[in-house]
Amino acid sequence: MTTHTKNKPDFYQQITNQIIEALESGVKPWVCPWDKTEQSGMPSNASTGALYNGMNIMLLWMSATMQSFSSSSWMTFKQAKEKGGQVRKGEKGTHIFFYNMIEKTDKGTDEVERYAMLKTYSVFNIDQIDGLPESMYCPVVAIDDEVPVRSLEYVEYFLNATGASIVYNGQRAFYRPSTDEIVIPDLHRFSTTEDAYATTLHELTHWTGHKSRLERKNCNAFGSKDYAFEELVAELGSVFLMADLGIVGEVQHESYIANWLTALKDDKRYIFKAASQASKAHQFLRNLVDHHNADKAA
Repeated sequence: MTTHTKNKPDFYQQITNQIIEALESGVKPWVCPWDKTEQSGMPSNASTGALYNGMNIMLLWMSATMQSFSSSSWMTFKQAKEKGGQVRKGEKGTHIFFYNMIEKTDKGTDEVERYAMLKTYSVFNIDQIDGLPESMYCPVVAIDDEVPVRSLEYVEYFLNATGASIVYNGQRAFYRPSTDEIVIPDLHRFSTTEDAYATTLHELTHWTGHKSRLERKNCNAFGSKDYAFEELVAELGSVFLMADLGIVGEVQHESYIANWLTALKDDKRYIFKAASQASKAHQFLRNLVDHHNADKAA
């Protein structure tokens, strides 16, 4: 069975152009726009509770930034209506997407070909919707007494629960595949504790690419032409993790921006592929922590 991808070039190019424009103006377009002390920075569907993933996270963040939305919750026009709400007249939705897999049998060879068709649809931030149940505007976050709530204490708990080997020593941060260790400078070398955790989460994303985990092919190719892609995966992975964990920190990787711009101009799917890999790393780490919590509760 062979797999082909049918896409809508205009959508890929439109989004890629937005990313290029932002980077060339000195702005990273993958910054979470919400106050993460009050709500999760990860965009979610207000009707189902499901978190959005991959490139859709960035699309919703960019839309929220441009339109100054205060909420991280979204829903379709139909979902809003089903909940008794009404999208205000004149409001425009944000386009996100999914892939629809289609199978086609070749009449000559009987070989089954699978096509990934990109389908776009619109969602609205709940700031654009009137008449929803009050609880949807002020969501209540469930608290587990056995697990620290969103705080720096929880970030430390999260790091320990992944099982990653993290060594605090030296003057620079890196992931060493040969020993499967993350090396982080002594904490006093960072401007803030949040910056230290941001750097650790960046290296933790690299850690997920090890051959015993997600086996990203460019994970070990330090200094190679393709390593900039792995750095973008780690950049996005750390941003997704920070949004999920409720912290704000800085990771300085401006040296890669020129490489990213070149790649973005050559490949309109570059940012989509990087966001997908980053989302997989984020989910992999969440699963590790969930399993750790389940083992504690057993």
